[in-house]
Amino acid sequence: MRKLWYGRFKWIKRILLIGIALGVLGICAVFGINRYMESSVSDFIFQREENVEIPKVDCIMVLGAGLQEDGKPSLVLRDRLERGVELYKQGVSDRLLMTGDHGRSGYDEVAAMKQYAVDAGVPAEHIFMDHAGFSTYESMYRARDVFEVQSLAIVTQPYHVYRAVYAAKKLGMTAYGTPSKETIYRGSWMLEWREKLARTKDFFWLIVKPEPTYLGDKISIHGLGTATEEK
Repeated sequence: MRKLWYGRFKWIKRILLIGIALGVLGICAVFGINRYMESSVSDFIFQREENVEIPKVDCIMVLGAGLQEDGKPSLVLRDRLERGVELYKQGVSDRLLMTGDHGRSGYDEVAAMKQYAVDAGVPAEHIFMDHAGFSTYESMYRARDVFEVQSLAIVTQPYHVYRAVYAAKKLGMTAYGTPSKETIYRGSWMLEWREKLARTKDFFWLIVKPEPTYLGDKISIHGLGTATEEK
């Protein structure tokens, strides 16, 4: 009986050791991928404070980041939109591509984003809406295949910009990161840890390159943004 118990204990110990080893390998993989992703695109990130001229591109992409209960952009999204409008007025591009979630009735992220830019003085015909930008990966894929974008300046928060630029480049586009201003948001630490896991997921996603949820007809970024309005 004692030998049987001892034998079971040895197997439990082995399983625990294997579990710990796999956990350590997983953590190392996450941090390794994060470090690789940052270093591979760092030369294409233009910090707001550097006052460096950003190359001209087909469009300025602003990634969605949620709405408030009243339907207006969240604080995170407002920071992105402010930067996007700023770049438009600087002449980085005369096209804004608002990409976000409009996958359910009563929630229209991209329309709220467009309205913010229009209120800031951007002509409506220069603003394109991607209604099916459900993730960073899907937004980049659709920018290339639906909107025929070849080069873009991507606007998002500093912690997110590396993954966005990495995805765009892996999909064959010329991409530059143009982070919004540094702001301490509620739950910022959670956003940053979530981003580390998202980078790991997208690293492997960009090896497989699956099609996004929706594609649809092509709408050239060089046309009129009014073509993306819902009929």
